[in-house]
Amino acid sequence: MCKKKQTKKLFGLASFFFGLLLVSFSVQAQQVYRFDLKEDIGPNAWRTVKNAFAQAEQAKVDLVLIEMNTFGGMVNFADSIRVRILDSSVKTVVFINHNAASAGALIALATDRIYMSKGSSIGAASVVDQSGQVLPEKHQSYMRGLMRATAEAKGRDPKIAEAFVDPDVDLPHIKPAGKVLTLTSSEAVDVRLAEAEVASADAVLAAEGIRDPQITVHRITAIDRIIAFLINPAVSGILMLLIIGGIYFELQTPGIGFALVVAIIAAVLFFAPLYLQGLADNWEIALFIAGLVLILLELFVIPGFGVAGILGIICLVCGLAFSMVVNDYFDFSIGEPGMLFNSFLLVIASMVVATIVMVIFGKNLLRSRAFQRLVLQDEQRSQEGYTSSQKNSAIVDKEGKAKTVLRPSGKVEIEGKWYDAVALDGFIDIGEDIYVEKHENYNLFVRKKRTP
Repeated sequence: MCKKKQTKKLFGLASFFFGLLLVSFSVQAQQVYRFDLKEDIGPNAWRTVKNAFAQAEQAKVDLVLIEMNTFGGMVNFADSIRVRILDSSVKTVVFINHNAASAGALIALATDRIYMSKGSSIGAASVVDQSGQVLPEKHQSYMRGLMRATAEAKGRDPKIAEAFVDPDVDLPHIKPAGKVLTLTSSEAVDVRLAEAEVASADAVLAAEGIRDPQITVHRITAIDRIIAFLINPAVSGILMLLIIGGIYFELQTPGIGFALVVAIIAAVLFFAPLYLQGLADNWEIALFIAGLVLILLELFVIPGFGVAGILGIICLVCGLAFSMVVNDYFDFSIGEPGMLFNSFLLVIASMVVATIVMVIFGKNLLRSRAFQRLVLQDEQRSQEGYTSSQKNSAIVDKEGKAKTVLRPSGKVEIEGKWYDAVALDGFIDIGEDIYVEKHENYNLFVRKKRTP
């Protein structure tokens, strides 16, 4: 019997230590994915969160830790971040290191647990425009709904979340009536919005009972930095200057040349990052291209300056402006208030500046040494044996018809054959009778046939 009891004790001790070993191993094996959210909430922040969660879920980590310090930003991108966090199966903890204002408060509420450093604050989530003025009730009502729904989804007091937006929410002993709620770190802990005050992100992990975690820190790639640089409004303005200036120079010196290449590259650099960030949509890019086509048709095909040219300019401006603003086709209410006006202002200002610069400096630029290096300078002199095409006197005075609009160049048909021709009258409409006045350098120079 004694031996049986000793055997049972030894077996019990072995099981106990084996259990401790398993628990220790499971704790040590916990993987944490960590990233910072320390910028205005906008396209870049949304891209960071989207990429970070995709990598965290792919790695099957146990916890995502967000270190936050933001004064807020664009509500539509904050909502996208909120939904991404709510939809994730990975446990998410936020460490508010100083500020979680406005859109930052909404994002923090979407996480499973909130920790704050001493002296930090959370709240003040009323929707304001870019000048800081509180927007009408429609915007506040939408934000209140987001706050309540997010708090309820994570088991937090929806009334406190609503008070971040609405000054009329009555919360005795927490805030006076008529004031939007902002909580300090100690106040947030007292009302059980936050778990505790901690000194660092490592202290957050310790508070969560994670020992010796395997931490993966999210890295911002070179592509992320390039995209962030290109969508900067100042850079977007410069790219628009290059687009408009390139088109202007190409119209002044027609042909596939350096100016057109610059315009195309600038257009790609303008639209590509906006498309990747979810701002520019296919229809906005198509609207821009349609504007270019209409302007070219007005210049080279359709006589006079009329409907096509005006529509082309409108499409061009709208394509550039709409691509910088979040919208659901023509519904711009989901975007940041005032962004559409600012976007149009930036586009129009860029067009005006580009036009002024091209008019003032255009000729000097074409004659500059730097530009001349891009242009073929060789001359084919007669002394070196070069000759022009021979004149065909047999076709002079022949009559025919204009097969395209000549403005001044186009196509004509003479005795069943088509020729390149230049109108000496400046403009000849399609189908008009013409006669050949002279023939030089493979081109016919024609005039309208005068009726007797």
